[in-house]
Amino acid sequence: MATAIGIYVNEKVYLKDPESSELGKKILETGIDMIDEVGFESFTFRKLALEIGSTEASVYRYFESKHRLLLYLTCWYWRWIDYKLMLATTNITDAEERLKRAMGVLVKQVEVDSDFSHINEVKLNRIIISESSKAYLNKHVDEENKEGFFLDYKELVERVSSIILEINPNYPYPHMMVSTLIEGAHLQRFFADHLPRLTNDIKGEDSVTEFCLQTILKAIK
Repeated sequence: MATAIGIYVNEKVYLKDPESSELGKKILETGIDMIDEVGFESFTFRKLALEIGSTEASVYRYFESKHRLLLYLTCWYWRWIDYKLMLATTNITDAEERLKRAMGVLVKQVEVDSDFSHINEVKLNRIIISESSKAYLNKHVDEENKEGFFLDYKELVERVSSIILEINPNYPYPHMMVSTLIEGAHLQRFFADHLPRLTNDIKGEDSVTEFCLQTILKAIK
């Protein structure tokens, strides 16, 4: 799934693998910078081409639209998170401890991973928080789901749900719990930065992570 070289994304998302060339990697790197800075609505391939000193046509050789670029970035992110989750939980025999570590990976603040020099994971995380819902909240979601574009996210939720069922095989809502906490944590991070009266920021702790851990552990027991 992942190595120090790269993380592999569904090839149907792109026209040409951006990891296969320096230009492709520059499209990813600068695309992340620009979407993080100006937002997805204001971001265009024309602006991206100007920023990287290339042509708009060259960008379209990799992605047929900026929506597909966003899909690529979300797929890459969930692959990366899944990889980190497996590293964090491998050889941990106690299911509750594995769940705590898994939730920590899912909802804690993201740090830059030095294995991927052309991907700024902190900026990408901000894009996931503020923009990733646009990848599936659209009229093409069913068609894109059939193409497997959301499989990475679903497999990640499935992996954590299976830990919940180890702890409590009778818990009826494992997938709902995991996906709700992931999306809810994103909202709470956004609120903390922009609408702080909609969340709680307790000094000396990561309130979002603590809230998610308390919620899931109390709910499944």
